[in-house]
Amino acid sequence: MVKKQNNALVTGGTSGLGRAIAQGFHQAGYSVTAVGLGPLPEEDDGLIYKTLDVTDGDAIEALIGGLPTLDVVVNAAGVIRREEELDPDVFTQVVDINLNGTMRVCAAARPVLAKNGGTIINIASMLSYFGGGLVPGYAASKGGIAQLTKSLAIAYAKDGIRVNALAPGWIATPLTQNLQNDPDRSAAILSRTPMARWGKPEDLIGPALFLASEHAGFITGTLLNVDGGYAAV
Repeated sequence: MVKKQNNALVTGGTSGLGRAIAQGFHQAGYSVTAVGLGPLPEEDDGLIYKTLDVTDGDAIEALIGGLPTLDVVVNAAGVIRREEELDPDVFTQVVDINLNGTMRVCAAARPVLAKNGGTIINIASMLSYFGGGLVPGYAASKGGIAQLTKSLAIAYAKDGIRVNALAPGWIATPLTQNLQNDPDRSAAILSRTPMARWGKPEDLIGPALFLASEHAGFITGTLLNVDGGYAAV
């Protein structure tokens, strides 16, 4: 059983996958700070929501510096701009949020996590493995997350910090709503997915808790697919 004093920070934790993961850690007994942009949910029985822009290094340092302790960081902040990412300026913005933002948070959290031998869980994607013709920025950033995860696992191991990533498949969130609503695209996705369903944000909770737990104590530098078998086809 997780002790209540264990603390988790979840970026992108105010909506979508990040919010589900934040709630899952909270229900497992963690004290959770979930951060993001836009309207914040109301506090949920002690789950704390705050505003944070992961492109703002000073804001990241200030937020993490204000936490009493930190055991787990989940980097779920991310955006996707279908078709628009073919514009180099939009491409740059997407990469800065998804990839550079993750690195900023990891670097700021490293000294605090090292005190407790903590763990980092990055959110990669099936597009860490495949290309995306309409989302080159997203695909490039998620490919970068895969290599960043492996690289930081090596660099941070001496501090007792494990670094892993979850690679979600097609998950039913607001970011994929247009695809869910398109009968042809949805059918194509489901026909390629052996489990023949859209994933749910809650499907990420168990894998995240596992990677944060002592049961994963000898696992670092790994991408764990949560995709209904999509990448196996």
